[in-house]
Amino acid sequence: MKARRLTAIRQIVEHDPVHSQEALRQRLRTMGFDVTQATLSRDIKELGLVKRAADGAYQTAGGSGHASNTPAAAAVALARALGEFLLGLDVAHQLVVLKTGPGQAQLLALAVDRAQLTDVVGTIAGDDTILVVCRDPRCAQATRATIEHLAREA
Repeated sequence: MKARRLTAIRQIVEHDPVHSQEALRQRLRTMGFDVTQATLSRDIKELGLVKRAADGAYQTAGGSGHASNTPAAAAVALARALGEFLLGLDVAHQLVVLKTGPGQAQLLALAVDRAQLTDVVGTIAGDDTILVVCRDPRCAQATRATIEHLAREA
C-alpha cells in the first residue's frame, strides 16, 4: 500500500502543480488513498519533495524524471534547495552549520546528502539547523565555498 501511495504522490506532483499538503491529500483521496497529514509529511520527506521557488509547487528534489539520480541533477537540486531554504551558514572547525527557516532543515539536508559532496561525511538536521560534518577544517572551508557558490547559482 505504501509503495503504491508513494508512486501516486510522485505522479501527482510530476503532472500537476500542488501547492500544499492539504491539496495533495485531497488529490490522494480521489485516488483511493485516505492519509493523515502526519503520514503525508513522512511520505513527502521520504520522496525528497521540495517546493519550487518559482511557484511554491511540490517537485522531486532533482526535478521530474529519472535523470534526478545523476550527480549533475543532484547538484542542480542542491543549488535549488539552497536558494529556497538557506538563510545563513558558518564554519566551526570541521563542521559547516547551515541555517534554514523552521521545518526546512530536513529538506535541505537531504539535498546535501544526495549531492554527495566529496568532503562531506554526512549531515545531521534539526528543525532549522543542519550540521554538515566534513573530514577536516580545510574540507569544511572548501564545502562552505561550494555551498556559497551553489546558493548564488540558484
